[in-house]
Amino acid sequence: MSLLFDIKKFAINDGPGIRITFFFKGCPLSCVWCHNPESISPKIQKLFTKSKCIGALKCIEVCPNDALTLSRDGIITDFSKCKLCGLCAEACPTKAMEMSGFKKDFDEIINLVENERPFLEESGGGVTFSGGEPLMHSEFLLPVLKELGKRKIHRVIDTSGFTSRKVMEDIHKHTDIFLYDLKHLDSEIHKKFTSQNNEKILSNLKWLSSEGADIIIRIPLIKGFNADKENISRMAVFISSLEGKSKVINLLTYHNIAKMKYEKLGGKYDVKNLSTPSSQEINECISIFKNYGLNASVGG
Repeated sequence: MSLLFDIKKFAINDGPGIRITFFFKGCPLSCVWCHNPESISPKIQKLFTKSKCIGALKCIEVCPNDALTLSRDGIITDFSKCKLCGLCAEACPTKAMEMSGFKKDFDEIINLVENERPFLEESGGGVTFSGGEPLMHSEFLLPVLKELGKRKIHRVIDTSGFTSRKVMEDIHKHTDIFLYDLKHLDSEIHKKFTSQNNEKILSNLKWLSSEGADIIIRIPLIKGFNADKENISRMAVFISSLEGKSKVINLLTYHNIAKMKYEKLGGKYDVKNLSTPSSQEINECISIFKNYGLNASVGG
């Protein structure tokens, strides 16, 4: 049994073909720009959208722990009383109250994949495991990957690379493609914006490359964090030095659409003056990679 926060069918941006993508809950990084902030905590969470609340009070009526009250700011949850049972979310007529996090076991995952098999096979697609960080769930994920391999279903892991070498070795044996995040080459800057150093990430990427793994490197391109010429040049040098197969580079430009999600979780969206690079800046980044013989493109 493992905790997920979303399952996306007919996904087209998480690897080749049409895919079913499972999003695991929990991540060792806390990137300040994270567009899925509900993925960071490894626990079930409650989200509240004030603008959707019509004051029906159904949530208050069904709460078995008297954890909810109505105020000028909408429904307030006393989390010292709330047991995250989800009854309030089920009762809310406008979905102003939502729960993030649900459990799936081995058989449920396999059955969901089998139900999508005709679409996956016809398109040359498969299954992608994302997050959060799916490798935090390696004990659950490994037997799932092995079973999918036996069934000849294509497997992709979308990862930050922040895990132990042992986990990476085990998962590598049963993965067809890695979508590997690369955020910054300077470890201290990486830690400032993600809460973790990057040594483990870079080391695992070097090891995977030396083992001949198929890797698509994904770079979240963010002005004010990593879109400057110095960092992009360092990235180009690093990527071009990797052993193994040539690497595809996907540049994922920054957006701030997660702002509402942070508000739903009761937090603030502090982006530390981050912004979307201009078209000219993006093209300059692409040119730098090209100068090192690397093919970088926006999206993916």
